[in-house]
Amino acid sequence: MRVLFDQGTPAPIRKSLSKHIVRTAAEEGWSTLVNGELLSAAERSGFDVLLTTDNGIPAQQNLSERRIAIVIISRNKWSLVKKALPQIVAAVEAGTPGTCVVVDVPPDEF
Repeated sequence: MRVLFDQGTPAPIRKSLSKHIVRTAAEEGWSTLVNGELLSAAERSGFDVLLTTDNGIPAQQNLSERRIAIVIISRNKWSLVKKALPQIVAAVEAGTPGTCVVVDVPPDEF
């Protein structure tokens, strides 16, 4: 499976997806592309899943006709995200074209 990390996606998640080919938007030269442009570029390049922290994508895009799955992580702070790695990996591996799943990362506990 080919997985693309959007700009705000914590890079250490990559280690948990070692069974997959993982690239970042920056590595692909797509740092300046936004939502629809990024999704289209990712689809043309054969990516299966976009992993992002952009919670606005579902409201901004018609995802039902997309050939890529989207997994949204609700937070990008690594100390919080690392606790949700099993859920993130499961969501990525279950992704199918045109779907969007939000992995809720709980906030810090006080």
